Amino acid sequence: MPTDDVPETLHVTTDEQLRAVSSLTRHRIMAVLRFEPATITQIAERVGLAKGSSSYHVRLLERAGLVKVVRTRKVRGVTERYYAMAARSIELPDPGEGGPDVLMRHAVADLEAAPADAERHVRMAHLRLTEEQFAELGARLQALADEYRELSDPSLPDASLVFALFHPASRAQAEGEAK
Repeated sequence: MPTDDVPETLHVTTDEQLRAVSSLTRHRIMAVLRFEPATITQIAERVGLAKGSSSYHVRLLERAGLVKVVRTRKVRGVTERYYAMAARSIELPDPGEGGPDVLMRHAVADLEAAPADAERHVRMAHLRLTEEQFAELGARLQALADEYRELSDPSLPDASLVFALFHPASRAQAEGEAK
């Protein structure tokens, strides 16, 4: 699929879009479509769903404007539709205080579902940074992710990169919530 006519980022703003991206199944369907278009049958096979379930989830994503039909062809009198992502990346709104971070929950679910014997790099580091260092690190991580996304080749195996740079709750906040 040519990437020239695909917007770089789609900002999730509506309740319909939020509901669509909150499903782990739909998250996995979007992962299938991130590099190349696929039919309902191909999506179902790659995600491990029945065709009817795959069709249902793709229709919800399409109605929300997150995926779109990019090509059709006739196969034995039936029109076969190829779906692709509506943008190269999707940006979710800040979940707000106490709200669930849908993207991180999906990432953890994908990590837990990954083969245990596959190579992976999972690290957590606790840092003490100035606000300037915090902003610089965030920008460098984003630039690194963007650089490797540009190198992505659909013929190669999938790899997922997830990072979260944040200020954790203070001890007083955490203790107040525990009471």
